[in-house]
Amino acid sequence: MTYYTTRRRLFAFASSAALLGALMSAGAQIQAATFDQSRGARAAQHATFTPSPVLTSQHFWDELAVEPRDAWSQLRDSFQWQDELDEPRVQAWIDHYRQSPHNIAEITERARPWLAWIIQKVEERGLPGEIALIPFIESSFDPSARSHRGAAGLWQFMPRTGDSLGLSRQRGYDGRLDVVASTYAALDYIEYQADQWYEGDLELSLAAYNAGAGTVNKARRRALARGRSGDYWSLSLPRETMNYVPKLKAIAAIIASPEEYQVTLPAIEHAPAFAKIPVERPLRLDEAARLAGVSKGTIAELNPGVTGGTVLPGNDRVLLVPAARADAMLARLDTPVAPGGTQDSRYLVQRGDTLAEIAALQGISVAELRQANGLSGNLIRPGQTLELPTRSLASR
Repeated sequence: MTYYTTRRRLFAFASSAALLGALMSAGAQIQAATFDQSRGARAAQHATFTPSPVLTSQHFWDELAVEPRDAWSQLRDSFQWQDELDEPRVQAWIDHYRQSPHNIAEITERARPWLAWIIQKVEERGLPGEIALIPFIESSFDPSARSHRGAAGLWQFMPRTGDSLGLSRQRGYDGRLDVVASTYAALDYIEYQADQWYEGDLELSLAAYNAGAGTVNKARRRALARGRSGDYWSLSLPRETMNYVPKLKAIAAIIASPEEYQVTLPAIEHAPAFAKIPVERPLRLDEAARLAGVSKGTIAELNPGVTGGTVLPGNDRVLLVPAARADAMLARLDTPVAPGGTQDSRYLVQRGDTLAEIAALQGISVAELRQANGLSGNLIRPGQTLELPTRSLASR
């Protein structure tokens, strides 16, 4: 498959280097970093992608007080289809969405935990950034979404399609709801179909993602027989599929210029909001929440694929936790507790927490929590670290 991202990045690299050379002193250095991202097994065909070098001069720009890079700016930089917006179907969907800008704001707010990481995965493959917005039209960025036809998850996989892509369904777990697993599967699927059937044409692959390759291939044969080009825009497809790519491009156009369409996008940081913790033993979500120092609800929201309350090891299973809590949780998982011994624990207060809720979550009394932290009342503040009373294994 041929993409044009490498060429664009090389151009951006050369332009940035020239600018930096004019601004930085002769003794300063720019470091280039390369990365090699393991992508895991593909469902039906393997391919190797070698990401291009990226310029790592963030500290320099920070010192110049340049506006910080966020997920939206990264996404806009990776858009590749913004010069193809004059198609009537795209314009019709732009007009449709601009009539209800609050709907776009609500959906993009729901994307907050996932967007930066998905953009990163899309960008690593050299795919158009617009593809990171497929969950917008598939599930409104709700990883627990289920359709009346049986599709589920952020990317709305049907059971048989999910099975063929390795998204296992078993007691206590549904891989279609697992954001990490289903994202890899979706991107693999889109790339595979583009290579297998459409000479790398991603628009046709997206049509097949929606309607099935059989439907698209039949429509394409009919179009070619009538002397048409056989591209997405020349095909006669089911109504939903005819609107699939136009919807995607319309949403991207609005995100590219939110002020023009009077849309307010939520602030989403450039770095992924979650970290992956390897699971080497059965781990209940409530125990994971205690180890991470967050509420069980927070852990459950980040791990919708865990439907039975316990993460089981095997199949490269991971637990997602807030990025800021990953180091603390790993340290606690790595700290052995001898029989009859104790293990120190701390809790980072989140916005909206109360002392009573934290005590109940940890299985201790409010009085014990106050005593361990020298508190005379119930006042706590976000960002505050609370010491939790040590407990022996016998009392757990």
